[in-house]
Amino acid sequence: MHKQFFRRRALAMAVLSVTAGASQHSLAQQEVAMEEVAVVGSRISRNAEFETATPIQVVDRESLEKSGYTNLQQMFEKHPAAGNGTFSTRGNNQDSTANGAAAVSLRGMGADATLVLINGRRVAISAFAEGITTNFVDINTIPLAAIERVEVLKDGASAIYGSDAVAGVVNLVLREDFEGAEVSVDYGGADGYDEQSTSAIWGVSGDDSNLTLIFDHQRNSTLSSTERPGLDTANQSARGGMDFRSSRGYPGYFVVDGASTIDPNCPPDSTLGQICAYDYGPWTLLTPEAERTGVMVLGNTQLSDQVEFFTEVAFQHNTSIAQGAPTPLDESAALTVPVNHPDNPFAGASSIDIGRYRTVDAGARQWDIETDNIRGVFGLRGSMADWNWEASVQRSRSESTQTGDRSQGWVRTDKLQQEIDAGRYNPFGGVQNPQSVIDAITTSLVRQGKSQLTSANFTVDGTLVDTSNGAIAMAAGIERREEVASDIPDDQFQRGLIFGTESVSAQASRDINSAFVELAVPLPANFDLTLAGRYDDYSDFGSTTNPMANLLWTATDMLSLRASWGTGFRAPSLAQIGLGPSEESIFFKDTYGCDINSAYCASTDYNIVFSGNPDLEAEESESFNLGAVLKPLDAMQVSLDIWRITQDGKIDDVPFGYLYRLNCNDQNSSVCIRSEPLPGESLGALQSIDSGFINIGEQTVSGVDLSMVYSGVPIAGGDLGLRLDYSYLMEFERVELDSSGENFLSRDLAGEYEYPEHRWSASADWARDSFAFTLGLNYIGEFEDTPDIDFDGTLDYDSNRSRIVDSFLTLSLQARYTGFENMVLSLGADNALDEEPPFAIGDGDSDLYGYVSSQHDPRGRFVYGKMAYSF
Repeated sequence: MHKQFFRRRALAMAVLSVTAGASQHSLAQQEVAMEEVAVVGSRISRNAEFETATPIQVVDRESLEKSGYTNLQQMFEKHPAAGNGTFSTRGNNQDSTANGAAAVSLRGMGADATLVLINGRRVAISAFAEGITTNFVDINTIPLAAIERVEVLKDGASAIYGSDAVAGVVNLVLREDFEGAEVSVDYGGADGYDEQSTSAIWGVSGDDSNLTLIFDHQRNSTLSSTERPGLDTANQSARGGMDFRSSRGYPGYFVVDGASTIDPNCPPDSTLGQICAYDYGPWTLLTPEAERTGVMVLGNTQLSDQVEFFTEVAFQHNTSIAQGAPTPLDESAALTVPVNHPDNPFAGASSIDIGRYRTVDAGARQWDIETDNIRGVFGLRGSMADWNWEASVQRSRSESTQTGDRSQGWVRTDKLQQEIDAGRYNPFGGVQNPQSVIDAITTSLVRQGKSQLTSANFTVDGTLVDTSNGAIAMAAGIERREEVASDIPDDQFQRGLIFGTESVSAQASRDINSAFVELAVPLPANFDLTLAGRYDDYSDFGSTTNPMANLLWTATDMLSLRASWGTGFRAPSLAQIGLGPSEESIFFKDTYGCDINSAYCASTDYNIVFSGNPDLEAEESESFNLGAVLKPLDAMQVSLDIWRITQDGKIDDVPFGYLYRLNCNDQNSSVCIRSEPLPGESLGALQSIDSGFINIGEQTVSGVDLSMVYSGVPIAGGDLGLRLDYSYLMEFERVELDSSGENFLSRDLAGEYEYPEHRWSASADWARDSFAFTLGLNYIGEFEDTPDIDFDGTLDYDSNRSRIVDSFLTLSLQARYTGFENMVLSLGADNALDEEPPFAIGDGDSDLYGYVSSQHDPRGRFVYGKMAYSF
């Protein structure tokens, strides 16, 4: 009984024995990163040496330590299977809706198409959605010190796990059953930037129990754009790029007696027609300051020979900041200046309206963000005859509060108008107003978000029947989940008193009931077939059933072939269903307005106002993988996989270009909102465009993955291990409405902006006695620049060819010494050659500063040291 009961734990330990590496044992060390085992992607307990029909990559504890990563976002930014949609705190600043967070996007299909689990269980999503409606698990809430290994399933798995497992699954396995104590400290820095962390783990075991405590603290400083010359300006024309300076200037422009008039004190190098351009680039934070503290308790105790109680309790407190340029104002603020204002430079004027202006004297808009994540799991597991069972309940919650006070640049337009009317605030000439006046026009803000998941599940697995080919195994289970999410902005946003900052309002909840079954059937001639199916019933959009079939053929000891097929789905996010009026800013040129008034010709960040759609259906997907594993030598393994994922009914916002072309040449449109036109003109200044979400998109993504590992090569008295992971994006075809809104068109994103076709990482690790050295290379391929070549808001990369953004190759180095008892000393460098990110004109939206923030790290050479001591 006892032996059967701990079969799952024995499997995990066996996996580690195969995949864990040590500097003294290079063979085992390399097999760690290489081995693909049935840990994630199946509910059936199997022998650790059983090879699976799905591609699974395991990164163990020692591999993480050798990498020099201090958090999960750094790991996934360099993972070849990750792609566009993987985002981090880098560039995640004031104009983001998920400040301070990070997420992984396998296959580049979006963070909401990758399921993230902790110990095989779902967790609460981030309280703040990214891009207004993209729900995701914030991987910055899971400290690296608590992770035993990272399992990456590079295949769809909705038949096992349900929603979101479209592009793959990331399972974070925690360190448990630890005995002894370990303390580690590390510090690293780049020019103008530093990181430091401290972690400790302590565990004690009794005859039939274990208690493990984990503590982790991390901190990183701010890396400002001014620390990286060339990335600190929105005017990239000197480097061959675009001038993305804002038309909301300081000084600004005014509407004087019905005519657009630039401030007479606008500097000549900022004068662009009738606007005074402002460079907001120096305010940008490349990486905002952050601090994370976490405590985790994992325990288990044997209640009887057949039953064990287990628990996981975790608390994580994260703080970060965000910063944007001072408040931009335009015609929609409806600000006026009395003609008798003491600082009025327009003598004889009968009316003065503020056109576009920026309150630079009030300072940058800044947020302080605090996030608390609490997770508790309590359960029982045991065995009966040849069957294992497990029952558990979980409560997981993420709460975020985003605040800004009067000293952080938050200007209220009604208070600003009062100070202008009183003659105390001077909007002319770009002057610094007195602090007492700044205090009078600023305010404090609070945004609160909450996400909560409550679940209960029961699973069994074991031998169903013995056959001549082996035992047919089965796993089955039921699950109940309740999900709640809310994002409540400050009332001052809702009342239209705060300008220039994206705001989100959302509230929704749902209940889900699920059941699944999985069968593992051994067949003649060394074939193994796995069948699975899952039924999910959602309280909001309905039900869905998804099957899966996997086939493995072990042709010889050297060669095995594998194939997998399955359907999947992604439920509409709670934000997409329950979204209230929420704003996102997009840079584009108002071409219709430009034809009327040259003051409207500059590319400007206009607001798109989104609302949720409670009638959305689930996105449906189909995935296919065909692969081979070759072991020509005992110490060598080569795997090759060809994969393809198709999504139908993809939820997308109504195409912006369609809305603009259809509505924005109409002054009276209820979709495209404009201010009153100036005398003699037919169109006023563009204020905002209303949009929403529909099941309209389709996309097909395919590619090739190659992995090669050769370990235990004797050289120079030590052992050398080599590894290569390569991913080729063969196709990323997206079907969407064209700008007319009447026809569908197909666009292939492979090789286009943010979608490099080639990504790879390679490493060499050599160990001898107490010394070990690791060399790593990370490559991100080239891709085309400027998806909207004329920056009119309509993507045109399929019909226009732009310049190429160069590839990005970085070198990492690490040396380790284990000669001191119970101690490991490490010294390393990431991007050791200090490569600068390749120049890019950008997309005119999130990338305005000469590089692609989602693909390339501007940190530069990062040198670090680490000490770990066990006792």
